[in-house]
Amino acid sequence: MGYGKTFGEFIIGKRKEMDMSARQVALAVGMTPEYMCDIEKDRKSAISDEYVKGFIRVLGLSGEELELFYDLLAIAQKTVSADLPEYIMENELVRAAIRTAKKNRVPDEKWVKFIDEIIKKE
Repeated sequence: MGYGKTFGEFIIGKRKEMDMSARQVALAVGMTPEYMCDIEKDRKSAISDEYVKGFIRVLGLSGEELELFYDLLAIAQKTVSADLPEYIMENELVRAAIRTAKKNRVPDEKWVKFIDEIIKKE
């Protein structure tokens, strides 16, 4: 899935929406302005849980923005979005579905149909 932006670009966009400088966000999150610059330029992606929570708080992320934040960070870190592992590991059927899809190289259109079915049932 293409998001059209990197984690750093997302952070830049959100702070500009809030009319904040990189320095202001960095200090509010508790990091150095230099580290913030590296994050925004996508030179650093390994950020601590403390910084993640700080960004969420300072940038006022919620709903879809929060999911996008987690996804872009995970892509940068080459890992799974932080909001998913617990759910995946608590649900045997979710793990089985993901593994089955992986083994069978399920195309995007089948995933879209699957998601649409889930939404219809709610």
